[in-house]
Amino acid sequence: MKKTSTRLADGRELIYFDLRDDRVRDAVDRRPLEPTRTTSEVRRDPLLGDSIAVASHRQGRTYHPPADECPLCPSRDGRLSEIPDSTYDVVVFENRFPSLAGDSGRCEVVCFTEDHDASFAALTEEQARLVLDAWTDRTSELSHLPSVEQVFCFENRGAEIGVTLGHPHGQIYAYPFTTPRTALMLRQVAAHKEATGGENLFDAVVERERADERVVLEGEHWVAFVPYAAHWPYEVHLYPKRRVPDLLALDEAARTEFPQVYLELLRRFDRIFGEGEPPTPYIAAWHQAPFGRLEEFEGVNRDDFALHLELFTIRRTSGKLKFLAGSESGMNVFINDIRPEAAAERLREVASS
Repeated sequence: MKKTSTRLADGRELIYFDLRDDRVRDAVDRRPLEPTRTTSEVRRDPLLGDSIAVASHRQGRTYHPPADECPLCPSRDGRLSEIPDSTYDVVVFENRFPSLAGDSGRCEVVCFTEDHDASFAALTEEQARLVLDAWTDRTSELSHLPSVEQVFCFENRGAEIGVTLGHPHGQIYAYPFTTPRTALMLRQVAAHKEATGGENLFDAVVERERADERVVLEGEHWVAFVPYAAHWPYEVHLYPKRRVPDLLALDEAARTEFPQVYLELLRRFDRIFGEGEPPTPYIAAWHQAPFGRLEEFEGVNRDDFALHLELFTIRRTSGKLKFLAGSESGMNVFINDIRPEAAAERLREVASS
């Protein structure tokens, strides 16, 4: 992998990740852009104890442009985009309309491929490995920013999810706090560790799931399963078999196998609802240990956390979506329309031939 960092016309950082070491990236952003101005701030909710980001400047962000005006395609034929070069493998750049900025963190966009009509599932294993390397690099770099406590790499896919740009891409949020979902996990890990005299909760969960009927697929270094208490109609958790706290700690064997396992999962997701159905909308979310202090989670350190990816769709059946209504949105009590065991069976049925 070759990494080349440059700057866009408004001062934002852009980084090329290339498969070939001889790639030269010296294209200049020729757009007449004004310096980026944001109004992002983080506010803490005193009743729930969590934080929200207020980012009113995002109202003016790019919204469903036609394909020939996509800002994530390379700059070609006189049309200038966010990527100054005429070709690329993987690109990461600072979001022009960030939810988090400055002392409130940082937001980046990850372009998986220059092919506007592709998807992550359509990548080769070599391309998917390059994306994994880019995620790892950015996790390392962002973790050293003084305002950052947690790094979150994710992909939103599909208009049903709320995606406003059709080009295959993901995002990275670098939060100035430990996110509420991660904090809940850490509290459970701490309680389980104390109650069992030191047993790791993540290890116990993975061991139980590997022995049950909800395993979707398993490799030498990774295992994917529908969790016992799945929140979403089709939800898969992907864990490395050797517990590590973050992407940085994955060994080479796990990195090499990851593209095979993950691409197969994504392709199965697109076959859940049968032939002729539109691509399955999904969210793919990496959960990594926070880089901040963990004193509030007594007895827990970073190595007690387990890196894993959660992949889920809001489509519950053909042509129907799972909406978060009263119980989910009002009380955070999810009601799943599909039995997790049935979801796992379906995901095994649609395996690649």
